[in-house]
Amino acid sequence: MRGLLIEGGERLVGEVKVSGAKNAALPLMAASLLVEGPVVLENVPHLRDVETFIQLLEGLGVKVSWRGKGVLELDASRLSGFTAPYELVKAMRASILVLGPLLARLGEAKVSLPGGCAIGARPIDLHLKGLEQMGVEIRLEHGYIHATAKRLKGTRIYLDLPTVTGTENLVMAAVQAEGETVIENAAREPEVGELAAVLRKMGAWVEGEGSGVLKVRGPSQLRPASHRIIPDRIEAGTLMVASAITQGNVLVRDVRLDHLEAVVEKLRQTGTEIKPAGDQAVRVIGPARILSADVRTHPYPGFPTDMQAQFMALMSVAQGLSVITETIFENRFLHVSELRRMGADIRIQGPSAIVQGVPYLSGAPVTATDLRASASLVLAGLAAEGDTVVTKIHHLERGYEDFAGKLSALGAKIREVEVDEAAG
Repeated sequence: MRGLLIEGGERLVGEVKVSGAKNAALPLMAASLLVEGPVVLENVPHLRDVETFIQLLEGLGVKVSWRGKGVLELDASRLSGFTAPYELVKAMRASILVLGPLLARLGEAKVSLPGGCAIGARPIDLHLKGLEQMGVEIRLEHGYIHATAKRLKGTRIYLDLPTVTGTENLVMAAVQAEGETVIENAAREPEVGELAAVLRKMGAWVEGEGSGVLKVRGPSQLRPASHRIIPDRIEAGTLMVASAITQGNVLVRDVRLDHLEAVVEKLRQTGTEIKPAGDQAVRVIGPARILSADVRTHPYPGFPTDMQAQFMALMSVAQGLSVITETIFENRFLHVSELRRMGADIRIQGPSAIVQGVPYLSGAPVTATDLRASASLVLAGLAAEGDTVVTKIHHLERGYEDFAGKLSALGAKIREVEVDEAAG
């Protein structure tokens, strides 16, 4: 079994470049299903989730090829299927994103019920209810969602929760619905804005991204488009915490601070210096004494649930008591038991983690349970005394491009090792 060995105690210094946003790349890859002809995406991160999505699209008949580092060309001129199989969907719940565009293009989609991270149920009922309002007939058959529509029709949809993938699926279906579709309580994340921008490049009429009310008029005559993907705000936030937790001095390049305002505010409360340094760059200087700060996760533009675990690692070595409350997913404290193995003082009270900062963490063997939990354990290892071995790093590789390599270039002592599976 592969693992990461981290020798803690090294201060991170230098420059690092943030990769393209995974959570923007995947819906844009799905949007390629809407058009005939090549869609070219630049700044695509080379990740396990991206490779899984490529396999899924190729299985539908999409011709996919890398045209250089970070440049992906997708041509859905010859779609030959409408089924997203269980073996791919179970590996990554974002596979559900093909549902909307397949309905728009073919009027039919068959998608396995999703799997992915073990951080909560994350039901897709909101996707399905919205599609039904657009005239889609949905049947659940043998673990698959079988959706068919003779004609998609525009309608008004209110989402009980601002689901990101639900919003994206509905927008992609709506571009070929007759009339106007209004999605209220739509997700406001920058990645949703990216999708809207690319759909406009393709010729769709979409407006309102970022406001919570999205409007789409169809049906549209769509054409191929090219687009450069925004930087990954969660990777950027994780690297900023890495500098903070090691008392580092790191220049983070390719970062959109306007996408990270809640994270920046909380880091500043811990005593971390965050100084804009030119176009899409920021210098992050970790404090000699990390101060505690409370966090409550919220949908964008609130503090992102995808940064909760990393911030908890930082609070584990802060001075004072902090309360971290998770409001998005009901099972996203799986990293707590592993941080405790390293000496963190954390107790769970309902949806909150009460973190009493300790002077130092101790290196220990720990196991990653999901994507962001794995990042939090690496961060804890950077700050710990002694050696930490993080196993099940395939979780990390789902969402971070060459994370160990980037940290190593900043001075971290981190390398991949083989671990006895029985010991791990």
